Amino acid sequence: MKRKILAAALACALLAGCGPVRTEPTDSESAPADEPEIAYAPLDDRPDNEERVVYLADSLGYELLLPEKDDYRTRLDGQPRNENGTAYGDRADLYEWVLAREAAGCDRYILSVDQLLSGGLVSSRSLTGENPVTLSDGRTLTESELLAELLETLAADPDNQVWLLDTVMRLAATAGYGGFGLNEYNALRAYGMAPRPHLEGDALTVDNIVADYPLGSDGQVLAVESEEPLPEGAAADYLAARERKLRLSDALFDALEGTEGRFHVLVGIDDSSEEDSIQKNEIAYLRSLLRPGDALLSGVDDLAFKAVARLYLDECGWQGAKVSVTYFGGTEDQPACAYDYQPLTAIVAEHFAFFGLEAAEAGAEELRVLVLTQPADETQKSGYIQDLIRALNGEDTPTVLIDAGNGTYGTAFHQALTEQAELGGLLSYAGFLDMAIVTGTALSHGVARYAFLQRGEAAEATERAFLRTLADSVLKDFCYKNVVRGDILAFVQGELGGSGDNFWTPDIDREAVLARLETGMDAAAADVIANLERSNFRSALGEDGLLGWGGVALENYRFPWDRAFEIGMDIRLGAFTDPHAEILGIYYR
Repeated sequence: MKRKILAAALACALLAGCGPVRTEPTDSESAPADEPEIAYAPLDDRPDNEERVVYLADSLGYELLLPEKDDYRTRLDGQPRNENGTAYGDRADLYEWVLAREAAGCDRYILSVDQLLSGGLVSSRSLTGENPVTLSDGRTLTESELLAELLETLAADPDNQVWLLDTVMRLAATAGYGGFGLNEYNALRAYGMAPRPHLEGDALTVDNIVADYPLGSDGQVLAVESEEPLPEGAAADYLAARERKLRLSDALFDALEGTEGRFHVLVGIDDSSEEDSIQKNEIAYLRSLLRPGDALLSGVDDLAFKAVARLYLDECGWQGAKVSVTYFGGTEDQPACAYDYQPLTAIVAEHFAFFGLEAAEAGAEELRVLVLTQPADETQKSGYIQDLIRALNGEDTPTVLIDAGNGTYGTAFHQALTEQAELGGLLSYAGFLDMAIVTGTALSHGVARYAFLQRGEAAEATERAFLRTLADSVLKDFCYKNVVRGDILAFVQGELGGSGDNFWTPDIDREAVLARLETGMDAAAADVIANLERSNFRSALGEDGLLGWGGVALENYRFPWDRAFEIGMDIRLGAFTDPHAEILGIYYR
């Protein structure tokens, strides 16, 4: 009854003209002028490595320079090849593109080593041996020579600041690429998870790590167990790809001698396990090579976010911040999903160190992080959700929100947030991918935004970009991952007879899939968009720093890799408004 009375009061207020003002989303936006440039060679062309990095950079006042898309695009099996005739990026074009940016005077770089040397993340997991690169001038360089020459050129300019993104190869290569199937993936991932001999001290060398790849912790040769026969040489190729990847990472650090302070290496641990897996010695070895300013952290698809954020923090004279973390759900002391090798608390602590954050008690913080974990007690799911929402609504402290529930709450958490919270008032949100990636994504966006607000340099372009970063993360997680994606998978598999992992094998009616996506997102996103349009956001710190969101419209939906896992979309925004006011305390409800 109380809810009906409040709803009626709200309706009367709206009819009286006291409701939210919605501005019409527009295509025309003021173009920023004289922004500092960052030359960016992305890991691949997925949204987290492309448009979302553009949003983050724009929100901090940078202009992100990207190569031609075909030069960093990944193609799965059966899909059209790139212009270079391969399924991966064009390493020669990328090398020459970076040199062209240097010649043009750029002095900020974020460069994926996997892209520069392997043509992207997926191909870095499958290439073996030497794969020389022939440049447009006819010279042919080995991968190590290419890397050394590129870094030597960039190091010659003392003004350059360079972030190099590298990865620890995940436990198995990518199904659906290079003829690698799901059976191979499952068998080789289990093989990679098996404990290996533990190396340390002087024994921790690349040669010893590689020699121990085929061995179990007892020193005996491990067998690869598979439900179906593996293609001949599959295990040998897997180990050869690991060896190539590790040796190239070793060559990277060798080539960086004398560049401390200007060149930074950020290594991401990809798809891991809490077991003493084949990655353990690799991780230990790479950690031993880190220099001041380098880092090795869980998560790969958030590497560019972390690099952009740290570049900005370093340039703005960031002095750190006091941040509280509150967990709801009771399982923060264990890995949040099967692809993490550390408890959630350890992953958060490592990222705190990377961003210069100081852990603080609630009430003594500048920022706070609220995290929903998987439920320790299945019967208390609703209670965990409501406890978090009460905490979120109970204070006005700038807030980073992380959904680390890994799908265990279904749509209940997102529905409750949409009905009871002000989504557009968050500094950042993440929940779509594995929990290591989610942590880095949320913290990089939230900390960078807070530092930007401290400097007080907001402009229309930075604020619109910030709103896009938040809207993109919320809408894709709330609406696509947990609602529409399931329908897309059922439609592709049940009605079209295709595969959700690749719309080309078999070749299906991709226009029909896109139409299904548009219809599904129109319905699923309506309430979330309404919440955002009623929200206020922080455009400056302090009581007078709020502005109201304008209208939000989604268009140009796409499947970047022609698979159901992720989507891209354009976000149009209306003009900001004066701050929206609460009505009887239930405005956002």
